[in-house]
Amino acid sequence: MRRLRRRIARTVKPIGLALLMAGPLAAQEFTGLARLDADESAVIDRRGGGVEIELALSQAVPWRVFTLDAPRRLVLDFSEVDWAGADPAALLSADNAGPVRLGQARPGWSRLVLDLAAPMSVDSAGMRVEGQGARLTVILSPVSEADFAATARAQDPAGTALPPPVAEAPGPLVVAIDAGHGGVDPGAMREGLVEAELMLRLARETADAINRTGTMRAVLTRDADAFVPLTERMTIARAAGADLLLSLHADALEEDEASGGSVYTLSAEALDRASSRMVERHQRGDLLGGVDLSRQDDRVATALMDLARLDTAPQSERLAQALVAALETAGAHLNSRPRRSAPLAVLNAADFPSVLVEVGFLSNAGDRARLTNPTSRARIVAGLVSGLSAWAAEEAARAPLRRR
Repeated sequence: MRRLRRRIARTVKPIGLALLMAGPLAAQEFTGLARLDADESAVIDRRGGGVEIELALSQAVPWRVFTLDAPRRLVLDFSEVDWAGADPAALLSADNAGPVRLGQARPGWSRLVLDLAAPMSVDSAGMRVEGQGARLTVILSPVSEADFAATARAQDPAGTALPPPVAEAPGPLVVAIDAGHGGVDPGAMREGLVEAELMLRLARETADAINRTGTMRAVLTRDADAFVPLTERMTIARAAGADLLLSLHADALEEDEASGGSVYTLSAEALDRASSRMVERHQRGDLLGGVDLSRQDDRVATALMDLARLDTAPQSERLAQALVAALETAGAHLNSRPRRSAPLAVLNAADFPSVLVEVGFLSNAGDRARLTNPTSRARIVAGLVSGLSAWAAEEAARAPLRRR
């Protein structure tokens, strides 16, 4: 979750896994973004053999929850919470679970472990903001041994999901360039121009320019006229170690009045007709490719990732602003409303910032000319690369402030 910060601002100290202590916490090297309000927190029994966990925090932070077997236990990880002064025994008012152990999983990650007296699964989990603070509620319900074994992890996933316990030198910023549409989903088409083809060309040109900077490295989510489902594009970016995702598109409307580029960030709903249309076109693309949209998000996993966007959502907003400013400076043609937002699936990743750049409208003759002209495309590429560089510098400057 902190990959971007490690790349542009800091390295991880090479220290091993800290012991989780059963008694009141001794001094630890926490730089926690949040603190636990022990008086407002508790682990209690629920009717029917379940358990409820309520944790009051001074602010919301990214988190996750999972169960482990042999022995049975629940694990809550946070990035991060300072447990200083908390008494684990005082939190526990339950017979169905215990003891509670609090500690540091690895630098940058705090952990709560709760032993389970019987097989239980996470029935619901969610964090809500309350004034200046936040409250995490996790409800566990009894399940059979077989069901518990099916959902519990065989081993602690810390080695793959948490920051590595070795020193890591900052490397190039990895930018995933996503050329919209492709294969059976050509996207918008006007006057012989196909959005999927144009965006692949622009993606390659942008990737080449990024790689020439020496400070950034580009990866493409597709490098051919092939269909790639929206969720798989995020998977490709994640597998490449991407620090951010930049998705490129060019819409077409029934009329040719709209023109110019705009930059989208994720929102809960589309706020205007153009944004609504963008959402429809994205969903239609996966439907054309035969992707089942009914089960794209695991219920619990979706709830767990909401708070991760506390980091990446503001970063995405700042990235969008930097791109708009740089595109304008580079002489790229922008829409009269260059900043928009919509619930776009390709922007759903919670673990890295992402934006969608609508570089123009194929329904507009002027935009068609600009997108097929190498000089005009070069302005777009220059603006994108300049905006990425400016954003990375700003995030590097902000990184020390986040750790205070």
